[in-house]
Amino acid sequence: MACSAPPDPPAPSDPSPPQRDEVAAACDVDDTTMTDVMTADNWAPVTAGKWRFPGTEAILAEAGTERPGPRRPFEYAVLSAGSEFGSVQIEGEVQLDSTLDDSARDAIIVFGYRSDTEFYYVHLSTANTSYAHNGIFIVNNTDRRRIDDQWDASRKKGAAPAIPDKRWHRVRVLRCADLGTIAVYLDGSRTPLMTATNTSFDSGRVGFGSFDNTARLRNLSLAGSAGTR
Repeated sequence: MACSAPPDPPAPSDPSPPQRDEVAAACDVDDTTMTDVMTADNWAPVTAGKWRFPGTEAILAEAGTERPGPRRPFEYAVLSAGSEFGSVQIEGEVQLDSTLDDSARDAIIVFGYRSDTEFYYVHLSTANTSYAHNGIFIVNNTDRRRIDDQWDASRKKGAAPAIPDKRWHRVRVLRCADLGTIAVYLDGSRTPLMTATNTSFDSGRVGFGSFDNTARLRNLSLAGSAGTR
């Protein structure tokens, strides 16, 4: 009697991000949630004419230009809807629109934003052998300063390139204000690509942009505790 072959084993699933209770154990991010914020009236860009908000994405369609003051990202848009966040989990999908031959192509996730010269940002880049690329930074009324644990100054090398292609990538940034910790996760990994600890800003707004390229964001969701200052 013929026997049927055993079924193929199930394909391994992508690792999923920590569940809400795991995140809450690290820091309180459950008080306030925000979704469906991708329309233009929810955002405050540095230069409005460089942006497109078709309703499902925030698109930086034209690269920014350097502005007076401290060295910092040229163009970004701050989420003006809702309150500021203290501890916060930022989740979304990011795509770099610059051509692949541009090794310095990037997008940034802004958080702890208090003013145009006071904020944190995560730099997601194809390059990882430059001080200015693929790391966690603070702008505190002086030129941007790198603060992530992965940067090795002696080797001039940081974490593995965050976005090496033109596909959409899932990005999750977890900021625990009380602890000062920052962790950046890519594509559902449970292991952070970048980490840092800094207590300069314990609250602020969230934003998106690029240092000097073009990029886009979709499926943004935020969970956090309301910030006070």
